Amino acid sequence: MQHNDIKQAAHELIDQLDHPTWSELAYQVAVKASIEQGLSEAEAGELTSQEDIEKEFGISQ
Repeated sequence: MQHNDIKQAAHELIDQLDHPTWSELAYQVAVKASIEQGLSEAEAGELTSQEDIEKEFGISQ
């Protein structure tokens, strides 16, 4: 995301909050960043299958 796009997204995020606190704003920014990172990883094919996760944690169904 480019600099101006990030600034615009931040403004929009703040406008969506009814009574923002710094903590709520920080939380929402962290959630948005996490989602964007996940989407980028998915687009790059950097995913782990459900099956592999279950094997790693010893979960059997």
